[in-house]
Amino acid sequence: MTRIYIDADACPVKDETYRVAGRYKLPVAVVSNRMIVIPDSPLIERVVVEAGPDVADDWIAEHAQEGDIVVTGDIPLAARCVEKGASVIDSKGKIHDANSIGMALAMRNLMTDLRSAGMETPGGPSFSKTDRSRYLSALDTLVVRLRKPRFRIPVAP
Repeated sequence: MTRIYIDADACPVKDETYRVAGRYKLPVAVVSNRMIVIPDSPLIERVVVEAGPDVADDWIAEHAQEGDIVVTGDIPLAARCVEKGASVIDSKGKIHDANSIGMALAMRNLMTDLRSAGMETPGGPSFSKTDRSRYLSALDTLVVRLRKPRFRIPVAP
């Protein structure tokens, strides 16, 4: 069964994720390094990890598997989860998969290197209602796609 993992510390679409997960009866793990208020639902689990760099990311990467959905804006975490076969979506509705994650990781690393060299890089646009709507639509589409039975060619015994 598909499970949704939310990299929750800075996630602006937790409520939207809960709504879609509830519609499809999908379990959700809300992973953070601090207590976060979550709805009272048997489908939603709060996972509080130790404080520290990448501890929540490590927990998600360890538990996510093929067929799961990971909600994160963290590109290195996205790459780790895609490698395991999970689907990854960011808060603006961009889906990262095996075809796109390499370029996203390369761009992230380039921008990190430029900032380390002292260059000012532009920040992205602020989160908008359009982003929220795009996320809801993309998440719903992703869940529907993952729920469809996959056609498999029978293998001869």
